[in-house]
Amino acid sequence: MAELTPDPDRPNAWTLLINGTPQSHVDLDDPEYLDFEYVRRLGHVVDLAAEPGKPLRVLHLGGGALTLARYVAATRPRSGQQVVEVDAGLVELVRRLLPWDRTWRIRIRTGDAREVLSRAPEAAFDLVVADVFAGGRTPAHLTSVDFVAAAARALRADGIYAANVADGSPLAFARAQVATVNAVFPHVCMMIEPGVLRGRRFGNLVLLGAHRELPTALLTRLAATDPFAARVMYGRELTDFTAGAAPITDATAQPSPEPPAGIFEQRG
Repeated sequence: MAELTPDPDRPNAWTLLINGTPQSHVDLDDPEYLDFEYVRRLGHVVDLAAEPGKPLRVLHLGGGALTLARYVAATRPRSGQQVVEVDAGLVELVRRLLPWDRTWRIRIRTGDAREVLSRAPEAAFDLVVADVFAGGRTPAHLTSVDFVAAAARALRADGIYAANVADGSPLAFARAQVATVNAVFPHVCMMIEPGVLRGRRFGNLVLLGAHRELPTALLTRLAATDPFAARVMYGRELTDFTAGAAPITDATAQPSPEPPAGIFEQRG
C-alpha cells in the first residue's frame, strides 16, 4: 500500500511509503533538495556525469516519486529521461498527488525493469540508475551479471551505471554486488557510510560502474560534505573489500537481504 506523509520541516514536501517502507522524499517547491542519504550520493553522480548544465539521457529503473528524475530535470534542463516502474497504481498516485513540471522531458513506462532494459536501444543513455525495491528488497533478477551487462549495453561509451544497494553485517550481498559490477565494468567505485561499512547498521550504499575512469576524487570531496558523510572506495581498497566474493549469476541470484524490523522507525 502506498501512502504519503508530510515533512514537518518543509512546507510542501512529502515522504512516499510503500507498505510502511520509505521509498522517496519529494519537495515540490525545490526539486534540487535531496533528503535521503543515498539519493544525495546519486545526485553527486548526476552532477559529475558531464559538464554542469549539459543535458543527459537517463534511464531510471525504479520510479518511486521521481525524486532523482526531478533533480536531473532541474539541474540539467532539456535532459531526456525514461522511468520504469512496475506498479501502475503508484505511477497514477504520483501523477495525481506529486505532480511535476510538464515541460520536463520525463517519460514513464510501466513494466518490469529487466524486461524494459532488455529492449532498450544500444548505447542510448548517459546514466542508468538501478533503484528497484519490492518489500524493502531488490528482486533477485535485478542483481546478476546478466542484468548489469544489459545495463552496460544500454550505456554510451562514457556512460555510468549506478545502483542503490541495501545490506548489513556481514555485507556479503554488497561484496557480491561489487564483484558482479566488476565483472562487467573495468572501473568500479562504491560510496558507503562508515557505520554501514563497519557492520554497525543496515543501510544503503551506491555502487558505480563505467568503461571510463570515474571521478573518484571529486566524488570523495562531495560525499564528505553530506550530513551523513560517506566514504568512496575504489581500486585496491575495493578489491580487498570484495574479499574474493564471486559475481552473481541468474542461476545463483537471490533478493537483497531483508531490512531489520523497526529500522525505519529508528532512523526517523
